[in-house]
Amino acid sequence: MRKIFLLDFSSQQAKKLPLLLYYHGGGFCNETPFSPACHSYLKTLVAEAEIIVVSVDYRRAPEHPIPVPYDDSWTALKWAASHVNGDGPEEWLNIHADFGRVYFAGDSAGGNIAHHMAMRYGQERLPGINVAGTVLIHPYLWGKERIGNEVNEREAVREGIDAMWHVACPLATTSGCDDPLINPIKDARLPSLGGSKMLVFIAGNDVLRDRGWLYYETLNKNGWGGKVEIMEAKEEVHVFHLSNPSSVNAVAMRRKFISFINEDR
Repeated sequence: MRKIFLLDFSSQQAKKLPLLLYYHGGGFCNETPFSPACHSYLKTLVAEAEIIVVSVDYRRAPEHPIPVPYDDSWTALKWAASHVNGDGPEEWLNIHADFGRVYFAGDSAGGNIAHHMAMRYGQERLPGINVAGTVLIHPYLWGKERIGNEVNEREAVREGIDAMWHVACPLATTSGCDDPLINPIKDARLPSLGGSKMLVFIAGNDVLRDRGWLYYETLNKNGWGGKVEIMEAKEEVHVFHLSNPSSVNAVAMRRKFISFINEDR
């Protein structure tokens, strides 16, 4: 299932708009596109950015462990691609979506999914679809070796993140939290990431902060040919932009998100 967020087109009937595929967070186990915080955030983003958003309702663990969320998300992209020639099942996309400006984005576990959609797009191009860029918001990335502030984090928090991954991906029995699905730094294919630009958002008081930094630094030096940016919100917590969307930092973050998508328009 997909949830589509649209502008009021009454005054701009023929205007083509960037298409954003968005993947919600929740540790691969919780939340949906219909969760109030996610719904409200995307409504605001659509109105301010003048884009179309397809919010993907992927199946969740533990009933549907990884790779099901990735496969569902790729199926959603293929569904969007079925509108390229103007004869897809959703008329709004036939008329208004600009398939030359497609973006992936997601928060937390959804940020992990967005990364993997960009990776898969780098390997499997879809006719008529041009993925211009990807936005990772506090992405759920991890690893066995503790880095940065993870060393000082409470053990219960670290073990909780480890355990969440084992629930989401029980097939990662040997590699565990160093599986490239959760630790993309271990993925030799990382330079083949699809799209030409990447934006990573991190929060200063988020236990996942240093993973976002490491991801950014690795993309900068591993031969990927695109442009990568990072924005840190000091003193903020994980997905604060959903819990406190009107805060100064959340507004600044949303403006950066919008400028990233619209800078080529």
